[in-house]
Amino acid sequence: MISRNFKNVLVVSIGFLSLFTAYGGLQSLQSSLNAEQGMGVASLSVIYASIIISSMFLPPIMIKNLGCKWTIVVGMACYVSYSFGNLYPGWYTLIPTSVILGLGGSPLWSAKCTYLTISGNVQAAKEGKKGADVINQYFGIFFFIFQSSAVWGNLMSSLIFGQDNKIANIPEEQLQSCGAADCGLNISGNSTTIRPAQELVWTLVGCYIGVGVLAMIIIAVFLDNIDRDQANQFRENREPFCQTFLATFRLLKDWRLLTLIPLTMYSGFEQSFLSGEYTKNYVTCALGIHYVGFVMMCFGASNSVCSFLFGRLAQYTGRATLFCLAAVANLSCVIALLLWRPHPDELPVFFVFPALWGMADAIWQTQTNALYGVLFPRDKEAAFANYRMWESLGFVIAFAYSTFLCLEYKLYILLAVLVLTIITYPIVEYYEHKHPTKPIEQATYQSHKETIETDESRIICQTQM
Repeated sequence: MISRNFKNVLVVSIGFLSLFTAYGGLQSLQSSLNAEQGMGVASLSVIYASIIISSMFLPPIMIKNLGCKWTIVVGMACYVSYSFGNLYPGWYTLIPTSVILGLGGSPLWSAKCTYLTISGNVQAAKEGKKGADVINQYFGIFFFIFQSSAVWGNLMSSLIFGQDNKIANIPEEQLQSCGAADCGLNISGNSTTIRPAQELVWTLVGCYIGVGVLAMIIIAVFLDNIDRDQANQFRENREPFCQTFLATFRLLKDWRLLTLIPLTMYSGFEQSFLSGEYTKNYVTCALGIHYVGFVMMCFGASNSVCSFLFGRLAQYTGRATLFCLAAVANLSCVIALLLWRPHPDELPVFFVFPALWGMADAIWQTQTNALYGVLFPRDKEAAFANYRMWESLGFVIAFAYSTFLCLEYKLYILLAVLVLTIITYPIVEYYEHKHPTKPIEQATYQSHKETIETDESRIICQTQM
């Protein structure tokens, strides 16, 4: 039988799947669609810089006033605005909409994480299970559905732009500079980097706007407002503005959060490397830009399946074992990328790296989100705001040095951050093992549970799983 909490997890997941089918597709195309004066990459930098700023103060304020549901809807509207900016791309349209997206990005993700954590704790209390186990399962289900957006977004762009696709003719001289063999800063363009026909661009962006609006409708209509009572109570008994405004920074007093910063920033470093450096210096350089979509589809499929799998396995293996697996996978990939010289004759190898990277990223995403929910159950909004802030800082730093550091040095930086993560994360895990964080009091969600029981008494039948 499908519980009401599980239904809400599915609604959130499908909403994010629809939204990021649009945004993920646009993000992977920015460097080629809006290559003039580096406008596309600049817009991505502005997005993550804005997310850092919004993480400092917006999530606690919005979630406590609007509740998780309507914070998610408002955040999704900010993402859709970026799609509108891509209809007529220019500095005057992309940069303002990038700022809007960034400001809505942190509240959106913080609200999602808070919602899943609340749902997991409520369901665990009803079933007499550990809250951490149910939260892990819910995050695994979410990322299983959400990460498949990389498949659908890139499939849409491949099908639409495929009508105007020219097969690249990669000269042998360029193959000599692919990978870490050369600096990688001056990868020459080829015929496939020409901007597609404007009509096809409008068709694609129009489809992305449509699925983005659909995501807002799904959340607004089908998602339960589980923290409505808490939001109403907050508005009636309003805390001092400074107290809410500084909630994100107050949590930095907790040494556990400070120790998790390398792990959180590494998530931004590793995601930006695959979508930016790997696609440019290995795939586009040796195969042509028309293969980027297929490679990212492989990454998305691997990420999606592994997110679901590891979300289930976590209760048996523990987080530490999975984090160790992700670290070994990324470490192996980085060393191999330093040594490998990509060539079109080795086509399957180009898909091995994103498949392994997707498996590792599934662990970083699901387990880090779940870890924050377990460690900071009474400061969920501020904790997940910190998560978005530090992860986005990793993105911004990676984008900042992308244009002037050689690929070899970028791989060494990625390796250094990974090693630092391997050193710092076990400290928090060991402390949590010795001094487990008490789960949130069941009474906190009592009013919501009573509402659920009342609603479920009116349900005539439920779907059999």
